[in-house]
Amino acid sequence: MTAGDTPRPAEGPVRIGVTGAAGRMGRMLIQAVLDTADGSVALHGAVEHEGSAAIGQDAGLLAGRPACGITVSDDPVQLFATADAVVDFTRPEASVRFSALAAQGKAVHVVGTTGFSAEQLAALGRAARHTPVIQSFNMSLGVNLLAALVRQAARALDAGWDIEVVEMHHRHKIDAPSGTAILLGRAAAEGREVDFDAVKAIDRDGRRPEGAIGFATLRGGDVVGEHSVILAGAGERIELTHKATDRGIFARGALKAALWGRGRAPGLYSMTDVLGLS
Repeated sequence: MTAGDTPRPAEGPVRIGVTGAAGRMGRMLIQAVLDTADGSVALHGAVEHEGSAAIGQDAGLLAGRPACGITVSDDPVQLFATADAVVDFTRPEASVRFSALAAQGKAVHVVGTTGFSAEQLAALGRAARHTPVIQSFNMSLGVNLLAALVRQAARALDAGWDIEVVEMHHRHKIDAPSGTAILLGRAAAEGREVDFDAVKAIDRDGRRPEGAIGFATLRGGDVVGEHSVILAGAGERIELTHKATDRGIFARGALKAALWGRGRAPGLYSMTDVLGLS
């Protein structure tokens, strides 16, 4: 029997692993697990890249909590072979490598990483043939409810209504538009039953293309995340908006996804599935 074949308990707390433990989201995820008082989750392991100064540190202390007895390691293979679920907010190239380990170890892989290429998303899909992979560009429960509302609004309103997605994040954010903005744009395209890639207008100069779903990207300060979908018709306008003020919402959503994923059949899932909005 290999490590990946080790039976996992069907009951008791979901044993959570965290990748990128020393990063901003990694520390927040560790905090969220350790702060969960109902016994539904337990911190099982935390990993960082080889050479990180966090290697060997207690994960609780690293995250600003009391020592928890879990030492940060640089061995993701062992983590994915023994954890019930691994929550992953890292970089696309790392998440793709981790997805292969999740497939091998049969761990639920909760992916909050953004900035994937089409090829990288396809790699996550291949891993999902062997284990549950829950991937979302935003783990916030509110954002995913917003996406459902955008889908419904776009379905109800005809092509005479223009759709624009406006987002703002802190000055250090790498990808633009944000993954959440893309998620909302895709929701609008699904509502209109059109191909998102054919109607998205991300880089544009001059007149707005007819039928396009436009994007405006703002960067500055320490904004956690603000997203608005504007549906503009003749003489009236609808604005659907979500504002995040605490990154803890993403960690809490990810833990909800990990709990939901336990015992699921292999497949590629989203937060829409987790929330029962599919």
